[in-house]
Amino acid sequence: MSDTTVKFDRRMLEALVCPRSQQPLKYDAERQELVSPSAGLAYPIRNGIPVMLIDEARTIN
Repeated sequence: MSDTTVKFDRRMLEALVCPRSQQPLKYDAERQELVSPSAGLAYPIRNGIPVMLIDEARTIN
């Protein structure tokens, strides 16, 4: 990880839920995503900020 990469603050997980399922999210540090197993979606984290838009989410299996 470079010095210019902004890290995600894990404390945000306490306040964030999936916009589709309204269920808690899991943090995937390797992919820099917030994963919603119940909705089958992964929301990207860009510059340390979660992008909580369904249209921006990646479908997971």
